[in-house]
Amino acid sequence: MTVRRRRARTRPPAALVPLAVIALTFLVLPFVALLQRAPWSSMGDLLGEPLVTDALRLSVVSALAATGLSLLGGVPLAWVLARTEFPGRAFVRAVVLLPMVLPPVVGGAALLFAFGRRGLVGAPAYDGTGLLLPYSLAGVIAANTFVALPFLVVTVEAGLRTADRRYEDAAATLGASRWTTFRRVTLPMVAPSVVAGAVLCWARALGEFGATVTFAGNLQGRTQTMPLAVFLALESDRDAAIALSLLLIAVSLAVLVPLRDRWLAA
Repeated sequence: MTVRRRRARTRPPAALVPLAVIALTFLVLPFVALLQRAPWSSMGDLLGEPLVTDALRLSVVSALAATGLSLLGGVPLAWVLARTEFPGRAFVRAVVLLPMVLPPVVGGAALLFAFGRRGLVGAPAYDGTGLLLPYSLAGVIAANTFVALPFLVVTVEAGLRTADRRYEDAAATLGASRWTTFRRVTLPMVAPSVVAGAVLCWARALGEFGATVTFAGNLQGRTQTMPLAVFLALESDRDAAIALSLLLIAVSLAVLVPLRDRWLAA
């Protein structure tokens, strides 16, 4: 009787099922169409073309670099947001998460006005050192970091908020410094959240388009990542665009499926 009651409670209302099926069909149908149009017989040759290999190399390198930079600054930022009280913390958190909801093109324009040759920081940096971020691999990494960093921060912050602080208090009682406590106690406790945030950060950086094309341009072999190559190939080589799209979908699924429960829990 108990099992039957549980099944009855978890059974969805009949009116919701058709709507859920329609929504799922709407999401799945474009991918089915992409699979149906895929040139499977020449897929190997397409993935070996310079357009694809250059874009893949740049995407992997820039996404890894952006993830490393995000870890370097995002973990401390998440700790500050989760563990300290200061005026305007809610506003700071909103600013940190803004790139998650901001149109990427707007983010790219903001980066251009900040770090471009005539930008707020870019102009004095260029005059003093000759450093120029736009239309370079460094610009791609900067754009990827800008849009991907919030994914790491929000995941690690959630892990810090749910961590049992009694272990940290015990370490402090035993004489451990705050740095030692953070390194030996806090980080191991939130390591799964750090890993999940880093993988999500990498996947977001890998798929970035708007901020990259606005700030770094679309130069093959220099700034053209996989999403940019897909956009360009749609006009000249549709089979290559489909092959790149399927590669990006496969990578995204490989990331999202194992991390789904942790992301939802965060």
